[in-house]
Amino acid sequence: MITASQTTLPDGRVELRERSRIKASPLYNEDLAPVPIARRTWTTYNYAALWISMAHCIPTYMLASGLIASGMNWWQALVTVLLGNTIVLVPILLNSHPGTKYGIPFPVFARAAFGTIGSNLPALMRAIVACGWFGIQAWIGGEALNTFFTSVVPGWATLLGAGFGGHSGTEWLSFLMFWSLNIYIIYRGMDLLRRVENWAAPFVLVMTGALLAWAVWRAHGFGPLFAQRGRFTNAADFFKVFVPSLTAMIGFWATLSLNMPDFTRFGRSQREQVVGQVVALPTTMFVFAAMGVMITSATSIIYGELIWDPVKLIGRFRDPLVIAVSMFTAVVATLAVNIAANVVSPANDFANAFPRAISFKTGGLITGVLGIVIQPWKLLADPSGYIFTWLLGYSGGLGSIAGVLIADYWIVRRTDLRLEDLYLPDGRYRYSRGWHVPGAVATIAGCAAAWGGLLIPLLRPLYDYAWFVGFGVAALVYFVIASWEKSSR
Repeated sequence: MITASQTTLPDGRVELRERSRIKASPLYNEDLAPVPIARRTWTTYNYAALWISMAHCIPTYMLASGLIASGMNWWQALVTVLLGNTIVLVPILLNSHPGTKYGIPFPVFARAAFGTIGSNLPALMRAIVACGWFGIQAWIGGEALNTFFTSVVPGWATLLGAGFGGHSGTEWLSFLMFWSLNIYIIYRGMDLLRRVENWAAPFVLVMTGALLAWAVWRAHGFGPLFAQRGRFTNAADFFKVFVPSLTAMIGFWATLSLNMPDFTRFGRSQREQVVGQVVALPTTMFVFAAMGVMITSATSIIYGELIWDPVKLIGRFRDPLVIAVSMFTAVVATLAVNIAANVVSPANDFANAFPRAISFKTGGLITGVLGIVIQPWKLLADPSGYIFTWLLGYSGGLGSIAGVLIADYWIVRRTDLRLEDLYLPDGRYRYSRGWHVPGAVATIAGCAAAWGGLLIPLLRPLYDYAWFVGFGVAALVYFVIASWEKSSR
């Protein structure tokens, strides 16, 4: 198919024939521009490596080990992780398609369903969550630095006094040092970071394997680990934890389920991005989560208590060399994952709001500042705060956005977009002063249904299914309103 502004290749990918008109648009900058066909070079390996790199991180370990700390046994925790990641793979793949087909990032893709201005609603909602994740990763990296300094600097723990908020002065200093390192890399560019990511993921896997070997040795084999029972004595008690935990598992990657077009826009073909993601995401999460589950189970045997935070576990060691190598692993992994997963998206999202004013560097700085404002140390204070407050809470909002995007692209439009109009303030996606009312109304309805249980006790069960409720309600409301709108023209 050939139109006045775009060409569709035999493999289904679409490219603009010329760009002079959109380059003058206030909705355009080079970071948001559609990727030319010649630059769409990512292969199956690139997408598999991306997920392996992002999944091999401390939050993945803490996610699974947190389920053990919440009362599950080893196989219940692993089934929950595997099921959640298999479910979230579906919206990830559905929202990946337009990135590869049109070469566009997430906030530009959202303009079709929400309008050229209304797209800032889902983009900024997604960006705020990314800022939270940036803060969480920065706090974890700060913990790793603090543990390292404690092992090599005499009196480090009391060097700056008692501190505040339940954390010592040196803990806060370590956090700010790691945070500053992230910001420095953002401003210096990411070429070095990309090279580090090529070996960071396998290095982290090897080191975690070494930690698992130590845990199994100290626990006298796998038998005692697999013999441990969960705290649940009946199915009713188990499902009270399982349902919100499953929703939290989906919430863990609900962010990427929206903004995967930021990465798949570089895809060489739909088949390669699909295969790379299907092969890497569930398997990597399962293997790394299994390591976290077994190590956490071992801590109850070794130390008489469940230690779900690997940084705190390594802090129990006494050999400075072991601590140094372990903390180097944590710092490298956290740096690589943090910037790759938590800066690319919000930088694009903030740029979508003000394309001519906000650059990648400025968006990265905004992300870092908001990452502190969100107070990640409170989210990581205990497993319930991390899983049932943070992950479960935001999953309802992101599920609502996913419902709108998927209903619009796959059902209402049948994957047909006018690429040029996505960048024009007077194009077909301007709608009513830049807002597409069905998209905004459906998102609000989905969020209200998902979060209603926080205010109305009778609706509390809906909150436990926050992502599912938000997704289903938003998709249905959008389809009904958009179909009526389309038929009434």
